[in-house]
Amino acid sequence: MAEPDPRAEQPPATVSESTLADYARYVEYLGVEHRAADALRRLMAAGMQATPVVRQGLQHPNPAVRVGCCKVLDHFLDESALPELIENLAHPNEEVRVWALHTLACDKCKEGVCRPGEEDVIPRAVQMLLNDESRRVRQTAAGLLGPSVHRRPDVLAALEQARQHDPHPVVRKIAGWFTPGGSRYQRTLPKPARRVRAQAIETGQMWQGKESEID
Repeated sequence: MAEPDPRAEQPPATVSESTLADYARYVEYLGVEHRAADALRRLMAAGMQATPVVRQGLQHPNPAVRVGCCKVLDHFLDESALPELIENLAHPNEEVRVWALHTLACDKCKEGVCRPGEEDVIPRAVQMLLNDESRRVRQTAAGLLGPSVHRRPDVLAALEQARQHDPHPVVRKIAGWFTPGGSRYQRTLPKPARRVRAQAIETGQMWQGKESEID
């Protein structure tokens, strides 16, 4: 997910009907190739003020509009949009599923703390990691699940299975980051567990040193 934007922390001001109509027009333009980039820029500039119409865009018949709305919410996540984002995890379009997952993988939440909607999102992400036909969806699911690995046995089991059996090397690699022995598995350990492990390593090294002195 993108870096947190300070504007995302501010409650939206009252927005006039005409301004909301402008935002709704920009949402429509997300599905028009030559207007999409400018529309996305304008919705990003609007920030949280545009989220009511952006949420509506998550139900648009054009997948490109849904993807663009996910990109806006990636910077300005409105928790009231979680049901629509979760619904898009089952969309037939690969790009929509990827961006819905990407947006739900909330970097603003601290490690070891449940993300918004986690109880609904995690089981779906597990199934997507194990069963989705799209390699891009599976690798995004692995990245979303990774930070939860130390508090959810179902996540660890799914990542282990993907690490060993996924047909694509990129998915296997990302899953391996978050399983025992992986770099991010160690990095995301809860702090007390890290200290215990470090002390155990240090004690082992000290004991090995003493053994060498005796020898």
